[in-house]
Amino acid sequence: MQIFDLDGTLIDSNGVWVEVDLRFLGRLGLSPTREYSDLMGHALFPAAAQITKDYYHLALSPREIMDQWMDLARDAYLHHVPLKPGALAYLVRCQARGDRMVLFTSCVKELCQAALDRHGLAGYFDHLVFAEDLGAEKRDSTAFPRLLERLEVSAGECTLYEDSPGACAAARQAGLTVVGVADPFYGLYEAELRRTCHRFIHSFEELLG
Repeated sequence: MQIFDLDGTLIDSNGVWVEVDLRFLGRLGLSPTREYSDLMGHALFPAAAQITKDYYHLALSPREIMDQWMDLARDAYLHHVPLKPGALAYLVRCQARGDRMVLFTSCVKELCQAALDRHGLAGYFDHLVFAEDLGAEKRDSTAFPRLLERLEVSAGECTLYEDSPGACAAARQAGLTVVGVADPFYGLYEAELRRTCHRFIHSFEELLG
C-alpha cells in the first residue's frame, strides 16, 4: 500500500503556510521565529492555533486565529497551489500497476478537498485519512499504528511518501518503508531525512525513470 502525505509532498503548499504566518503575525506586529516554525511543523490545526496563541500571548481565541488563517489560505488552495513535479505521473503509474493508495494528511479538510478537486486527485485514493480524525499529530509515535489499524494492514505492506522529518521518523519507528520527499520548508533537515528514510528524493520524477 502506498501512503502519501499532501502538503509539501504531492502539492507545493508549505510556502502558503509560511506566507499565512507572515501575513497573520504581521498584522499584529510580530514575525515567526525558527522555534515557532518548528513547533508548528505539521501540528493539527486546532493545536497549531493554541500554539500560536500561547507562544505570542495573543488575546485572540484559537477559533479566531483559525478563521483568519483560513481566510488567508483558502484562495491559494482553490486557485494557486501547484502539484509537485512528477507527482501526478507517479500516482498514475501506481494506479496502473494496481497499487492501493491512501492519502494521510494533517491538512484542514476543506483545504485538502479544494486541492484534490483542483488537480483531479481524489480518484487515485482508496482512503482519505485525516490526522485530526485519528487524534494524533503525524509525528506522534501513536499516529501510524492508529493509521495501520484503521486501514487493516501491516507496516511491512506500506510505503510512506512524506516531507516532514518528524512524520518520517514516526513512520520508520512504526515499521513502514519511508521515502522522504524534499521540500524547501524542511531544507535545513535534509541530512536528518536522509538518515531517517529508506530513500530520499528531490522529485517524484526520480521514481519515474
